[in-house]
Amino acid sequence: MVRALVTGGAGFIGSNFVRYMLSLGNEVLVYDAFAYAGRLENIPNGVKVIKGDIADFNAFSSAVGDFQPDVVVNFAAESHVDRSIKNPEPFMRTNIYGVYTILEAARRLNFRLIHVSTDEVYGDLEGKEPATEETVLKPSNPYSATKASGDALVMAYWRTYGVKASIVRPSNNYGPHQHPEKLIPKTIIRALNDLPVAVHGDGSQRRDWLYVEDNCRAIWTVYERGSPGEAYNIPGFNERSVLQVVEDILRILGKPRSLIRLAPNRPGQDRRYIMRGDRMMNLGWRPSVSWEEGLRRTVNWYVKNEDWWRPLVNDEFFVKETPWA
Repeated sequence: MVRALVTGGAGFIGSNFVRYMLSLGNEVLVYDAFAYAGRLENIPNGVKVIKGDIADFNAFSSAVGDFQPDVVVNFAAESHVDRSIKNPEPFMRTNIYGVYTILEAARRLNFRLIHVSTDEVYGDLEGKEPATEETVLKPSNPYSATKASGDALVMAYWRTYGVKASIVRPSNNYGPHQHPEKLIPKTIIRALNDLPVAVHGDGSQRRDWLYVEDNCRAIWTVYERGSPGEAYNIPGFNERSVLQVVEDILRILGKPRSLIRLAPNRPGQDRRYIMRGDRMMNLGWRPSVSWEEGLRRTVNWYVKNEDWWRPLVNDEFFVKETPWA
């Protein structure tokens, strides 16, 4: 049995990882600030929860000292690009200073750390080869810039202090419990309510889509077989344009394509994210959920769980026809 402290464990990917860890018979402690995207409803019954900010060194170190985890998995992050464009400050605090705080705790308390990053740190790869872990980071917006900064801190602490840290860089995750500000749940919910669905530009921006359970398996694989001081890309091998994603959701729901609205491009818009996954595959991991299967599972979950998402749809990033990608 592994003891895992999961920061951001009340959020989308974090809570899915908590459920995955429990399915393996492991013990989990959730450490979460419960900002707008963290919800107690996401956490299975019986899991111990501490409300805390990763930027609070004393609180975080105390939680680690009491729980004595085998591994800390850091999902805690501000992650919505549109929010980062409107107000970058929370992203600086959580995604940079918060990572520094965790690394300082790791340096002093000597725990294994898996830091969850994003494919967006590589920037726009339209017309370029898919990114490997050695590709130069070229973030395009405040969100991805803060994530790239966090990655640089992780590697510096491994090199300078020998902190036992690995980085994982997943592609676009989707699945149950994702906040309605994000593309797939927002499209599902707006289409269910026959509301217009806005996309940036002509919708040709391309993303690689990874079902969240496959991401959780990949992170566990890095814990079991990966090495400190390494970064691991986690691609989904499901590259689709934003417009294709929206069209697929409308098809599954039986809704008309006329709901789609084209809107101006986001500032600093990246056209394409794409990564190679050789390093992960060398550890024996492969994604197992196809795009069609994963999308249908996701659509069905939101159809059946209106009580979960209904309290969230008054948020300004949902109510307005704000495009996203």
